[in-house]
Amino acid sequence: MSKSDARRPIVIFATLAASTALFLSACGSSSSGASTNTGASATGPAASSSADAALTALLPAKIKSAGVVNVATDASYAPIEFFAADNKTIQGLDIDLGQAIGDVLGVKFDFVNASFDTIIPSLGTRYDLSMSAFTDNVARQQQVDMVDYFSAGVNFLVQKGKNQDLTSLAALCGKHVAVEKGTVQLDQATAQSKSCTAAGNAAIDVQAYPDQNGANLALNSGRADVVLADSPVNSYAAKQSNGALEAIGTSYGAAPYGIPVPKGADYAGFAAAIKGALEKLNADGTYAEILKKWGVEAGAVSSFTINGVTS
Repeated sequence: MSKSDARRPIVIFATLAASTALFLSACGSSSSGASTNTGASATGPAASSSADAALTALLPAKIKSAGVVNVATDASYAPIEFFAADNKTIQGLDIDLGQAIGDVLGVKFDFVNASFDTIIPSLGTRYDLSMSAFTDNVARQQQVDMVDYFSAGVNFLVQKGKNQDLTSLAALCGKHVAVEKGTVQLDQATAQSKSCTAAGNAAIDVQAYPDQNGANLALNSGRADVVLADSPVNSYAAKQSNGALEAIGTSYGAAPYGIPVPKGADYAGFAAAIKGALEKLNADGTYAEILKKWGVEAGAVSSFTINGVTS
């Protein structure tokens, strides 16, 4: 997603009934905001022999004393973050990378499932951090600091053999387009609809769903013609669909994912600590190994920045 406000192994069957069962399973029983940790202990200070003392020293006092970082994620965005087959454990690129960052910093990263569009407003109060495929942009930087760690573009997901011409935003006039709430894809589809009508063409039927699973199900059931999402996510959905779906078009709008960190004195030093941990994980090869595990090596970045997007 390159999600703007940038998500189980998901297998999308060719029939609607099978698809419905799958996506209900994928969503799990956890309500938005319910705690769904990765199986690691979520209480007490963490003791890690791999912790970097210099980076740990940068952590805010509240994080040091708790030993736990409460991390919000929208677990419907495979392979970046999604529920495992048990419908309880959250897995994916962000989870593995977050746990590795926690090891370097000597704290536990406790991931909690949350609705994507509610996450940033809750940082600094309900959550200490988020890892959820958030696209770094200037507007977001007004609310949080973004530690950039990955890069992804956007492409198009369609039913196999259908709507093969939908490979650009301009081609979406008059089409039914499914997106997740709070994402840059929602912004793009909404803006493009206005351009369509201004040019005398039909508006886009923009369908915004609470999570990515809802958008994918709309496509599989025929309610939508196309899904707009981050290219790693659409490509993963296509691979898991038993040939029912395919990702088409050249990926566009590549932008960095950022880890949103709350601003303010209570979280001073936190972004710098995370950036330093990422640099260490890159140097020792852990970063590359995690990306390879999830098949997203193409999104690797060579340097990590804080608020790296300036326009």
